[in-house]
Amino acid sequence: MQDILVVGIAGGSGSGKTTLTRRLMDRFGDDIAVVHHDNYYRAHDDLTYEERTHLNYDCPDSFETELMAEHLRLLKMGRSIHCPVYDYTVHNRSSETVLIEPRPIILVEGIMIFAEPLLVEQMDIKIFVDTDADIRLCRRVVRDVCERARTVESVTRQWLSTVKPMHEMYVEPSKKNADIIVPEGGENRVAISMIVGCIERHLNAVRA
Repeated sequence: MQDILVVGIAGGSGSGKTTLTRRLMDRFGDDIAVVHHDNYYRAHDDLTYEERTHLNYDCPDSFETELMAEHLRLLKMGRSIHCPVYDYTVHNRSSETVLIEPRPIILVEGIMIFAEPLLVEQMDIKIFVDTDADIRLCRRVVRDVCERARTVESVTRQWLSTVKPMHEMYVEPSKKNADIIVPEGGENRVAISMIVGCIERHLNAVRA
């Protein structure tokens, strides 16, 4: 279906990607479907919980990106997908899946999506959310402690051991693949207005 517009939203952990995604979902409702790269973390049923806590979740190899790319191709063809679900509390993929139907707008959200050529080639618009590292760390601590049953110590250890170095190695360089760079993500009202206008023009063209 050539009437489907695929919009990628990337950026570092805690940058504001999810807030921006929610702003667009609130604005466009049923015209948007969202695919999160995080749900494509590889399953590790062969490892214990303790072993899974020591894995590096911030490198490209930790994702089953080939499956996500195939799912995006199917959505663009007008076919529904069964998206995997990742359970952060146990550091493993859930046995559940979520049905995602094709929509005129497909939002693809994730830290590493612009570092993966298989995903980049599926996107029509690429938005990078750029936020200072200290702000991102604070947001991540609050999120992981409140929503993902982590301790402050574990979040800090993971940030220093993998999140920060992997961000510098993969995420920051992937910014060059972006069409638009948005400081502060969902709080940047001017940028949101421009993005909304672009999506509205696409929807109007589809419906004309």
